Amino acid sequence: MSMKTSVDVAAARALIAADPDVLVVDVRTPGEFASAHISGAVNLPLDQVDTHLRRIVAEAGGTMLLICQSGGRASRAHTALTRAGLADVVVLEGGMNAWTGAGAPTTSASCPIPGTRAQRWGLERQVRLVAGGIVATSVLASIWWPPARFIAGFVGAGLTFAAVTDTCAMGMALAKLPYNRIRDFDIDAVIARLRGGEARA
Repeated sequence: MSMKTSVDVAAARALIAADPDVLVVDVRTPGEFASAHISGAVNLPLDQVDTHLRRIVAEAGGTMLLICQSGGRASRAHTALTRAGLADVVVLEGGMNAWTGAGAPTTSASCPIPGTRAQRWGLERQVRLVAGGIVATSVLASIWWPPARFIAGFVGAGLTFAAVTDTCAMGMALAKLPYNRIRDFDIDAVIARLRGGEARA
């Protein structure tokens, strides 16, 4: 049973190397996962963790290493899983940002996600686009309607709160859009991977 709730990159690499049964579970969106992920990881987006929580807890076996982009979503998944009774779960501190920053190896999808024509943008990039677009539009609109500047201020306050609390309401909302979801999510295939029913990629 793991006593720690999180591990750094060096400890995570040692854990994966020492135990071939470690379940590397990436809770980011499919687009983020396709752009770069740890070899052998299974993609189980955070919203699917919530949806299939009981089954995951009942059927997953082995130590589970949770990954996201910066650590926030993986920590939320960790909280949900451990509260539901899964004991041997740890989070990669700093997520993929820390992993790639340390020069650890990654792999990526060689083709677009099924059902799309191009690689999808990562969630953090989408948040920057939407937040920046709202602020720019609000500032421009304030030339004709001065109260519009308060919208820009609200977005700025929201981003500040997101940074301080390591949460992002806008990111969580964007993650629920069809663009960021797997069209035909196959929980049975994911559970098979979590049970060790299929060899890791």
